[in-house]
Amino acid sequence: MTQTRSDPDTSSGGGIWIICNVLTPQKYKLIFKPPNNQMKTENKDYDAFVEKFKPKKTTDDCYTPPAVYEAVKEWVLDKVPSIRSLEVIRPFYPGGDYQAEDYAGKVVIDNPPFSILSKIKRFYSERNVPFFLFAPHLTLLSSFSLNRYTAVCVGVSVTYENGAVVNTSFVSNLFGDLLAFTAPDLAKAVTDAQMDRERKKLPKYLYPGNVLTTSRLNWICDKGLAVEVRNSEALYISRLDSQKELKKGLFGNGFLISEQARQRIEEAERRAEEIAERRARADYEWPLSEREKELIRQLSTPTKPTTLEP
Repeated sequence: MTQTRSDPDTSSGGGIWIICNVLTPQKYKLIFKPPNNQMKTENKDYDAFVEKFKPKKTTDDCYTPPAVYEAVKEWVLDKVPSIRSLEVIRPFYPGGDYQAEDYAGKVVIDNPPFSILSKIKRFYSERNVPFFLFAPHLTLLSSFSLNRYTAVCVGVSVTYENGAVVNTSFVSNLFGDLLAFTAPDLAKAVTDAQMDRERKKLPKYLYPGNVLTTSRLNWICDKGLAVEVRNSEALYISRLDSQKELKKGLFGNGFLISEQARQRIEEAERRAEEIAERRARADYEWPLSEREKELIRQLSTPTKPTTLEP
């Protein structure tokens, strides 16, 4: 049994007293329920209090993926040979104090807190500390000083360890009187490093020669070779019997092919492999002109061409 009545005491803020039956009809308990608007206000205050202690994703917490950092470091050491004898250090880490570091014989290649980047650049320049720093691309040229820094513009999107995605460029004092330059090779190195990091390592399967897949045909076609398989030589399949127990299958499905078709496919693959190896050894591949291709077509017919020179 529960009864309610309005609270006549204005000091309660217009709440409601709830009379609750406790255990027996002879025993009751008074419980005060505050008004809804008061509860909502208190909840908001509590939520705001809790929110203050939640970690925020800021550009100062952009811990650099190792593969990205290594790609940047390798690029810098390749482009600036004079610093290869110096020790590369990373003074920006949780709890670290970059101003207390000993920079003698060292070069800084690191991702600093972006909110104090101007202060960091000024600190290093005044002390002649060589540096190459990550920087937010959109504000790369803000707080810039002529004859002190170089803007290395790549504007590549980097996904940092905390999940923040920031268009990133770099700032440095390693490039003399250069004010700014673009570095497409650095952008590619950073992008490739992220692709390698995100790409899932898929297992590689080896199928019998009598299984035809689109990847085999594409490999042959990519090397400029033609091959044919007839309907009468193939059966459509989605998996091999040996894959059923493991719940695997042919990606994109495929065909079981006859021995004759297998021999043609494998011969084409052998030739494709030779072409790939030859291309890998060459610095440049000279193409045939349409005139030369026509001469070859004529050479392939019983009647030979009469003129070989244009």
